[in-house]
Amino acid sequence: MIYKKHIFVCTNQRPEGARVCCGEAHGSALIAEFKKLTKAKGIDVEMRTQRTGCFDLCEHGPTVAIYPDGVFYGKVELNDVEEIVNEHLENDRIVNRLIIDKK
Repeated sequence: MIYKKHIFVCTNQRPEGARVCCGEAHGSALIAEFKKLTKAKGIDVEMRTQRTGCFDLCEHGPTVAIYPDGVFYGKVELNDVEEIVNEHLENDRIVNRLIIDKK
């Protein structure tokens, strides 16, 4: 199956004392919340949520990327997931307040 959108959530973790990683800041919980909300809205068959390794954007983490749009969201909290699902996934409107500045 080809999905309309892929939601990639960084769940990378590093050894203690190393640079902080997205996965350490509720990466798995973000995946669960995306899956729960997309299923509840009936869009889970066309949207795929999955874990990924490091995007090398750790200072912006937790990081979520939406493809094929190429949009990267940073500092994503559990309470942001509903807005991303409602706005971006359902209505193709980017949640600007969470965008990682590529500059």
